[in-house]
Amino acid sequence: MTMPSSAMKLLLLRPKVPAPLDPNFCPVILGKRNYMEAAKGCSDQLQWALPRSDGCARYSMPVFPDGSEEAEASAYLAGVLIQEMIWQRSASGLILCGPSGICNKLKADFSVGGTYEFEVTSMPNVCGTPDAAFTVTIVSSTADLPPSKDTPQVCGKDASGCRLAFDLGKSDIKTVAVQDNVVLDSKETEWDVTNPDPDYHFYAILAAMKDTAAKLPKIEAIGGSATGTISPDNGATWCDIFPNVPKDVYQEKVVGIFRRLAKEIAGDVPLKVINDGEVTALAAVARIKSGNVLGISMGSSEGAGYANEDGNLLGWINELCYVKLDLNPEAPTDPWTKGAHRGISHMYLGQRGATKLAAKGGVEVPPSYVYPHPEMCTIKHEGHAKCLKLIQKAM
Repeated sequence: MTMPSSAMKLLLLRPKVPAPLDPNFCPVILGKRNYMEAAKGCSDQLQWALPRSDGCARYSMPVFPDGSEEAEASAYLAGVLIQEMIWQRSASGLILCGPSGICNKLKADFSVGGTYEFEVTSMPNVCGTPDAAFTVTIVSSTADLPPSKDTPQVCGKDASGCRLAFDLGKSDIKTVAVQDNVVLDSKETEWDVTNPDPDYHFYAILAAMKDTAAKLPKIEAIGGSATGTISPDNGATWCDIFPNVPKDVYQEKVVGIFRRLAKEIAGDVPLKVINDGEVTALAAVARIKSGNVLGISMGSSEGAGYANEDGNLLGWINELCYVKLDLNPEAPTDPWTKGAHRGISHMYLGQRGATKLAAKGGVEVPPSYVYPHPEMCTIKHEGHAKCLKLIQKAM
C-alpha cells in the first residue's frame, strides 16, 4: 500500500535520537501521537469492533472529515491500528462505524485483494474456522457495535510434583524436566520447521520430550509453549512453526498434535499449552507479584503475551510479531506475510532485528548473510542463527 502524502506529513516521525544503523526508522507510536495531537479538534469519530468466538475488541479514534486531504491519513492510521488489534486479539470480522468515505476505504483494504488481504485470509485459520470467511460490515450507529468483552483464563503458576515442559521455537525444541520446583534437566534440540511432513514434527518433538522425561521418576503434568494460536483445549489452531504442512493435512494431523504427544508420553495427565509470549508474561507476574504485564519473547522471531491486573490471560492470540512497528515506506518486508507488509515487528524484535543489520554494523559476514540477500529473506532460520553467532563473536 502506497502511503498517501497526507499520511507521510502526519505519521512519519524519526526519534529524537535516530537509530544509527536504521536512520529512517519511524516508530508507529510517534506517528500515532502526532496524529492524535493534530486531530484533537476533530468532531468525527471512527469506531470499530472485532468480534471473536469468546469476546470482542473495541476502539475509537478521531478522524478528519471525509473529503479533506487529512482523511487519507485517518484511514491509513486506522488500518494500521486495526491490523495491530487483529493480531493482538484475533477476529472473525470487522464492524465499522464512522464517516462513510473512511469506512468504505477500510472495507476495501480489509478485503481479498486489499492492503490487508494477509490478515483477511489468515484469520479464519487463526480462529479455527477455516471455512468461515472474514467479513467487513459498516453500521450507521454505534449502538449496532457489540460491546467489548474478554474471557480471562487462569493459569497455574505452581511447579510442584514431577512436570515435563516443552517450548517449540522456530529454530529448536526446548524441553525441561522439573521436580518440586527444581530443574532436573533441560535440553535444546534443533529441528526444521519448514518440513512439510507432520509426522516429522510429531516424532521430533516426541523424541526430545522422551529424552528429557527420562530424568523424572514419573510425569504428573505437562506444560508447553509454541508460536502461533493455541486454543483453550490445547489445539494448534494456527501455528507458524508448521508453515509448509498442507492445509488439509494440518487440520487432520497438526491441530491435535499437542494432545497426541501428551497422550503418547504420559497418558491422561493434565496438559496446558499456551503462546510462547504468554509464558513470558506469566513468568513476570510470578516474579514481580503484580499484573498488567506485557511479556515479550525474542528468539528466532518475536512472541508476546499480556496478563491483566489479576495476572490472568484474556483469551487473546497475542501474535504481536505481525504488527507494524516502523512506518517508513521503505522498511523491510518479511517472508511470513510474503511481502504484503513492511516494518513488521518480527523484523525488529528478534533474531532478524540483529542479522539484517550485521553487515551495516561492521560485522564480517559471508555475502549470503548480508541483508537483503535472498538467503536472508526466507522463513528458514539456519542462516540467521549462524549469522547471530558471528555477531556475538564480534561483540
